[in-house]
Amino acid sequence: MAQTPPSGARNRLAREPSPYLRQHASNPVDWYAWGDEAFARARAENKPILLSVGYSACHWCHVMAHESFEDPTIAQLMNEWFINVKVDREERPDVDQIYQGVVQLMGQGGGWPLTVFLTPELLPFYGGTYFPPRDKYGRPGFPKVLEALHNAWETKRDDVRRQSEEFREGLGELASYGLEAAPSALKAEDIVAMGESMLRRVDGVNGGFGGAPKFPNPMNVAILLRAWRRDSGNEALKKAVLLTLERMARGGVYDQLGGGFHRYSVDERWTVPHFEKMLYDNAQLLHLYTEAYQVEPRPLWRKVVGETAEYVRREMTDARGGFYATQDADSEGEEGKFFVWKPEQVREVLPSELAEVALRHFRITPGGNFEHGATVLEAVVPVEQLAGDLRLPVGEVERRLSEARRQLFEAREQRVKPGRDDKILAGWNGLMIRGLAFAGHVFERADWVALARRSADFLLAELWDGQHLRRSYQEGQARIPGFLEDYGDLAAGLTALYQATFEPKYLEAAEALVKAAEARFWDAEKRAYLTAPKAQQDLVVATYATFDNAFPSGASTLTEAQVALAALTGNKTYLELPERYVSRMRDQLRQNPMGYGHLGLAADALVEGAPSVTFTGTREAVASLLAVTRATYAPTFGFAWKEPGAPVPPSMRENFEGREPVGDRGAAWLCRHFACEPPITEAGDLARKLALVPAGT
Repeated sequence: MAQTPPSGARNRLAREPSPYLRQHASNPVDWYAWGDEAFARARAENKPILLSVGYSACHWCHVMAHESFEDPTIAQLMNEWFINVKVDREERPDVDQIYQGVVQLMGQGGGWPLTVFLTPELLPFYGGTYFPPRDKYGRPGFPKVLEALHNAWETKRDDVRRQSEEFREGLGELASYGLEAAPSALKAEDIVAMGESMLRRVDGVNGGFGGAPKFPNPMNVAILLRAWRRDSGNEALKKAVLLTLERMARGGVYDQLGGGFHRYSVDERWTVPHFEKMLYDNAQLLHLYTEAYQVEPRPLWRKVVGETAEYVRREMTDARGGFYATQDADSEGEEGKFFVWKPEQVREVLPSELAEVALRHFRITPGGNFEHGATVLEAVVPVEQLAGDLRLPVGEVERRLSEARRQLFEAREQRVKPGRDDKILAGWNGLMIRGLAFAGHVFERADWVALARRSADFLLAELWDGQHLRRSYQEGQARIPGFLEDYGDLAAGLTALYQATFEPKYLEAAEALVKAAEARFWDAEKRAYLTAPKAQQDLVVATYATFDNAFPSGASTLTEAQVALAALTGNKTYLELPERYVSRMRDQLRQNPMGYGHLGLAADALVEGAPSVTFTGTREAVASLLAVTRATYAPTFGFAWKEPGAPVPPSMRENFEGREPVGDRGAAWLCRHFACEPPITEAGDLARKLALVPAGT
C-alpha cells in the first residue's frame, strides 16, 4: 500500500522551481512533477495517473487543494490507487491544451483546476475540473470519483483502455480543428466582416462581449477598431470600443488605487472581479488603451496606461529586468481581501473631508457590493456630479480625490499582499515588451521604453542562445524548451521595441527567433504551426496553435512578427508562411472571429501589404514626422529609421537603399505591397496618408 507522508513532511514538489508546484509541497499527496520519473513508476506498477493542472493565481485551484489535497484521508486514496502528477499550466501549456480537450469532449467547459485520469501510456479515460470533497454543486465528491475510477481500472480495464483510445482519436481531431478547409485568400472586407460579427455580441449598456462572467478580450476589442478603420462610416464599431474601455476603466475589474486589471468580472457590469492579475492581460490592455488614445485622446485612457505601467514596474518587475507572471486573487486565505474596503476602514485612514469624497466617488456603502459587506472600488460617480453634490469647485474635488487615493493606496500597502508567481516566462514577457514599447513611444515615456528594453536584454542574455529559446526563468535557471508562443510573442515584442528605439539589435534578434520558430514548429503538410517543438516526446497527440484565447496563440503573434519584419526589412520572403497560414485559416476567421482575434490583427497588416514608413534624415529633421506616428492610429504600419551615417544592418539594406532626405529636410517613404510613394516631407501629408486605407487593401 502506498504511504501517505507524515504530517508536516514535504513531498518531491519541494524541489521544483515553479511556485505553483511548491504550493503543494506540504500536501500529504505523493506528488510527482510531469516527467519520466512519474511515467516509469506508473508503467512499473501498472497504475493510472491522476493529472492535476492549475496555476498559482487560480482561486479554485487553491480551494480544491485545501479541501482535498490537504486532507489526509483523501490523499491516502490518491496515493494508494494512482500516480499523482502536478502540472503548472503556465510552464507546460502544451500538456494543458491537450488534456483540456478531454473535458471538452465530455461536454464540459474546461478550466482550472483541471483533473484528468490517464493510463500509464498517458492516454486519458476520464476528466473534470474542480471536484468538491463531498457531493455538492451538482458534482460528485472527489473520494467517490477516485473510488469509481479505481474500481473501473481494476475490474473493467479493457473498457477503460477502449475509452482511452476513443479519447485519443477525439483529441487528435480537436488538436487540428479548423485545419480541414481548403485555403483561400483573405480579403480586406473579411476584416470588416470580423468586426461586424463581433459587434453583434457587444453589450450595448456595459460594453464588452456577452454577459457574466465578462472578460476584457482585448484582441477582439482591437478588431472592432481595425474594422472601423476600414469602414469609418460605421461609427457603431468605434462607439462599442470606447464604451467597453470606459466601463472597464471605471469598474471594479480595474484596480482603482494601484492600477492594472484583474482577470475578469463575475458580473456583466465590470463591478466584482476575479481578483488575480495576469501579466498577459495587462500587456494587451496597455497596448489597446494606447491605441484608443490615438483614436480619441481622452485623459482617462492616459491615466489607465500610466497607472498600469506603474503597477507593472512596482509589482511585476524583477531586479534583473524580467516581468513576473501573475499576482494571486487571495491573501490571508480570502479572495480579494487586499483590494476591498468598508466605510469604517476608509474613515480610519482619511480625514473627514477626504473620506466624504472617497466614499461617494468609489460608492463605498455599508452594504457593499462584495462579500461580508465589503466594497470593490468603482470610479462610477463623476467628479462633476460630486462637485455639485458637495457644493465645491471641480478643481477642489479633484484635489481631494487625488489625495484620498494616495492615502488609501499607502494604507493598503500595509496590508498582507496577495502572493505572486515570480517565474519569468519568455512569451508573456514578449507581450509586455510589445505593450510597454508601444505605449512608451506614443506617450513619449522613455522610462516605459526602458522597462521594455531591460526585459528584452535580460531574455536575450539568459533565455536565448541564438538558436534555442527557453520558456521559463527562475532562481537563476532557464528551463523548459520554448513553445511556439514564446518565440512568436517575443519576436512580436522585439519588432515593437525596435520601432520605439530604432536599435537594429532588436530587429536582428526578432529575425533569428522567427527563423528558428519556422524550422521548429511549421508543419508544411497541414500548413499550420505546432504548439510544441517537433521533437517533443511526452505528448499523446500533436497539438496545433490556432485559437486565440485569453492570450494570443503563438501562430498569431509569429504571423504578426513575420509581417512586421517584411515591412521593416523590405524582405518579401517573410510573407510566404503568413500567406499560407492565413489562407488556411480564412474560413475560421470568418466563421468564428471571436476565437481568432489576434490572428485577425496580424492578417489585417498582411492584407494591407505589410505597409511601412522609412524615415531618412537626422533625428531633428524627422522629429515632426515621427510625431505623426505617435498621434495617428496606423496599427498595420511598420516604422523604420536610422541615424545618417550609421551602418545599415544587412537585412535592412533593401529598406534604406536609395532613400535619402530631401535637401535638408527629413523624409518619410511610405510603401504598401513593397511599392513606395514619392518621399513625404510635410507632417500633415503623412498624417493624412497614414489614416487613409486604400480600397481593396
